[in-house]
Formats: sequence, structure tokens, C-alpha cells
Amino acid sequence: MASILATSIDLTKIPKDKIIEGKKGKYLPITITINDEPDQFGNNGPVTVQQSKDERDAKQDKVYLGNVKVVWTNGDNVAAAPRDGGPAPVQQAAVAQADDDLPF
Repeated sequence: MASILATSIDLTKIPKDKIIEGKKGKYLPITITINDEPDQFGNNGPVTVQQSKDERDAKQDKVYLGNVKVVWTNGDNVAAAPRDGGPAPVQQAAVAQADDDLPF
């Protein structure tokens, strides 16, 4: 279940109150959603600031930071996005073919 995702985020949209001070630095909890199909721009899903349960229950608007593209996959999860309008990359077979000659 391996994939490589590419994304960039708009740093100006990061809400300062969501930054967490940790022992080794500052962190921003984010959520990356992978959709079943790429959108019209080849994006596989959005990158958003993670919401608390209270924010989700209150139906507060999500803070969108950018989009994500699957640029490589071993074929076990999602398809890679097409590159610059070209065809989608060929995926490796996820399951080996069964050999009918085996007695078990």
C-alpha cells in the first residue's frame, strides 16, 4: 500500500491559533483526503486544517490549504494522477495471477 503524494500549501491561510507548540517544534495538524477519481485539474483531493469534533459538529467551514496529487502508486490503493494532460501512469498489478495447475 505504497504511494507518493505531491502537494503544496498556501502558508498565508494557516490559522495561527491552530499551530501546536511541541517539544521539538511547532506543528499544524492537517487532513489529506484522497478521492476515488482525480478532479478536472488532476488533483486527487484537498489538504485542509484538521477540525476538532466540536468544529465538525458545528459545521464550521474548513480551511483549505491546497490540493494533493498521487504521483506514484504501487497499485494497491489509488491511481496516480495524469502528468500535464498526458495519460495516467500504468499501475503495477496488485494481485498475482492464480496458477490453475496447482493441486491446492
